[in-house]
Amino acid sequence: MVLEGKVTGITKFGAFVALPDGKSGLVHISEIANTFVNDVHDYVQDGQTVKVKIIGIADDGKINLSIKKAEATEQPQQARPSRPARPYSAQPRGGYSAYRQSVPRANGPTGDASFEDKLKHFMQESDSRMADNKIYAEHRTRRRSR
Repeated sequence: MVLEGKVTGITKFGAFVALPDGKSGLVHISEIANTFVNDVHDYVQDGQTVKVKIIGIADDGKINLSIKKAEATEQPQQARPSRPARPYSAQPRGGYSAYRQSVPRANGPTGDASFEDKLKHFMQESDSRMADNKIYAEHRTRRRSR
């Protein structure tokens, strides 16, 4: 639900907004803009009227609000132009695509492996590469000392 509210207070972690029904909620600093917000004062001022979207109500009655999601609902996003299809290559190239193909997949609802599985695979591959780099570096220093 998108409402108009008035900024009643600004802190380093967000802004408090008074809603029309007499209640107030917090717009967290991460929900103020789609860009990095270092200082809340750069985006809102005390007494300013802002459009906010209610994104949650905690068990203790605290209302979580978002300015950036309220703006997103007002402006329908334009469709991205589609990319031309790339020709299929039977041989995977190196880099990220080769890594993506080697990441284990799970049979979950999204078909993606869990974060822990991905992290475990990344750490194993990283350790392997670090060992290869260490061997290569030792080999080079031995050749120089001769």
